[in-house]
Amino acid sequence: MAFKRLLSGDPAKTSKLYLGIGVLSLLKAIAVRDDRTRFRRELLDAGLFLGIGVALRRYSQLKAEKRAEIETSVPDWVVGVAESDAAKQGIRSVAKRQLGREPEPEPSIRDRARGLVSSS
Repeated sequence: MAFKRLLSGDPAKTSKLYLGIGVLSLLKAIAVRDDRTRFRRELLDAGLFLGIGVALRRYSQLKAEKRAEIETSVPDWVVGVAESDAAKQGIRSVAKRQLGREPEPEPSIRDRARGLVSSS
């Protein structure tokens, strides 16, 4: 699984999934504790899944804290400006580009040339 795909979506839900798999793997390790090699393998799997689950849980908490911090730092007059639907959509698109969700398209040479000609 790609690291970027792991962090996309809702990390809180994904962390619960990984923690659940880790707990099941831990129970499985306890069940096969008589077989030393299999016990170690299951214990290692449990540790990895639990570690990823805890890391994703922490990431989701940091993400929520950062989002709250950004929302509280926006001045009230900016919120008042965005009363129309078109203004709200424009602000959302700018915010998405700034936060990296929607990359700004790279202008082509033709677009650059048109910009130079139109500005002259």
